[in-house]
Amino acid sequence: MHIDGLLETVPAVAVYLLVGGVIGLESLGIPLPGEIVLVSATLMAATQDHINPYVLGACAVAGAIIGDSIGYLIGRKGGKPLLEWLGRKFPKHFGPKHVATAERQFQKWGMWAVFVGRFIALLRIFAGPLAGVLKMPYWKFLIANVLGGIVWAGGTVAVIYSVGKVAEKWLSSFAWVGLVLALLFGLGSMLVMKRRQKKAEAAEEAAAGTKAAPEAATVVD
Repeated sequence: MHIDGLLETVPAVAVYLLVGGVIGLESLGIPLPGEIVLVSATLMAATQDHINPYVLGACAVAGAIIGDSIGYLIGRKGGKPLLEWLGRKFPKHFGPKHVATAERQFQKWGMWAVFVGRFIALLRIFAGPLAGVLKMPYWKFLIANVLGGIVWAGGTVAVIYSVGKVAEKWLSSFAWVGLVLALLFGLGSMLVMKRRQKKAEAAEEAAAGTKAAPEAATVVD
């Protein structure tokens, strides 16, 4: 069976639930490839008429908002022990350096950290739980959460769907190429964010070392 025929057998409801579920769990604090799933599903919508892009976008937005809200409530109730537990379960995502960096971003930017964090893989996982741990007022969190979810999920679907429709004939003939490109796009985004994160951590460590040196000299004197 050609891949187009195979994709047509996938129920639209299953695609909607998968997108909403994965994005919701990622927003809740579980490291999952939400962006990759969303981009791949949107490319499917561009080439498969039975998948409605509006419903897909609505499910993605709902998953983002609900997942973040649940993460906020869990963080509010669980506090620091929750972050320590997540650090043991997911050391590559919730290690002490990651938590410290995310905390500084939240303390510095507040609501903007929740909104902008929706577009950054690391902060997208942290936003809900960490906002709860840091006792951010829920109304502030909710506003940033809703706006971020709509702009990120809705915007991603709109852009990728538009690009997909423009190249619909090409994608319909080589659907697997579109899916591979979506996967590479998501992986590339993750690698770029990890590289930026490492540079930021190195700069912060260097700044901390520079600050500690004069203090040590003062103690010696």
